[in-house]
Amino acid sequence: MVNIAFIGFGGVGQALAEILIERKENLSSAYGLDTRVVAVADMMKGSIYDPEGLDVGQLLQTVRTEGTVEGISGGPQAKKGWSSMDTIIHSNADVIVEVTFTDVKTGEPAISHCRTAFENRKSVVTTNKGPVALAYKELAKLAEEQGVFFGFEGTVMSGTPALRMPVETLAGNKITEIKGILNGTTNFILTEMEKGFSYEESLEKAQQLGYAEADPTSDVEGYDARYKAAILANYLMGESLSHTEVECEGISGVTVDQVQEALREGKKLRLLARVRNEEGTVKASVKPERIDADDPLSGVTGATNAIVYECDLAGPILLTGAGAGLKETGFSLLIDLIHYQKERQPAKI
Repeated sequence: MVNIAFIGFGGVGQALAEILIERKENLSSAYGLDTRVVAVADMMKGSIYDPEGLDVGQLLQTVRTEGTVEGISGGPQAKKGWSSMDTIIHSNADVIVEVTFTDVKTGEPAISHCRTAFENRKSVVTTNKGPVALAYKELAKLAEEQGVFFGFEGTVMSGTPALRMPVETLAGNKITEIKGILNGTTNFILTEMEKGFSYEESLEKAQQLGYAEADPTSDVEGYDARYKAAILANYLMGESLSHTEVECEGISGVTVDQVQEALREGKKLRLLARVRNEEGTVKASVKPERIDADDPLSGVTGATNAIVYECDLAGPILLTGAGAGLKETGFSLLIDLIHYQKERQPAKI
């Protein structure tokens, strides 16, 4: 049995909880993954811990109707009011699901949550970009020293396996360059501008459809993609590259005339993240680029994400899929939980 504590219980955490209920029998029979949610700690929704396990269905219903977890009746050993750190340190959780709202500039509180979990010999799965973009080497080393698991598949392309796929299925290749459309909001805006709409009109539509936040700065200025480029450099290229070292230019200055001019020249304007190995030095950038019509990324439209791995043996490999969405991001956490379970099982002879 794998005991799970949720640190943060917003839409993504709730999506994973739903999946664990829906796929309970399959996860047990196919992967030997039997889970028990023992704790939730959320800054806005309160906290509850029961070492014998919580009723996840009741947990979800209570959160959605009352906006809090503290109305749940736990067992005789249940405790309420613990902080996130109390929950990480003192609960009997094996895995911390870290899905808090985190400041991407500092990586907090997620970095501290991860560090504390590892120091207390607890594994972590997270969708927060901050810990991987800002403190990957430190945290990965600590996890390895403590013999625990660190999973972060959802940090780049949500449920699309942009990190695990190249490590596992492209093993043996040298990846010389990674380039991708890693932000669905900006890709949607640029696709709308290809239809003749202005930047302002396209952004407004993206906000109406829920692709863009009320404050779209992180997306349209390229900051979101910059953190993802740093993660790719750190994890896949083995380079300790800070997000501040990633050249960054967003799309807020792009005009509809520029987009249309590219089309007339048989090209597409896309916000591309690039991570490349130049004679042993890894460099990364995020900026609008004109790409040829036959480029595999030129056909990626709307809010879709895509990434190309340039491999010395396999050639260019394209991976495309959703880069956002609650269920998709919840699935990315499930991917990590399944691999956590695989690692803790003894190897078959």
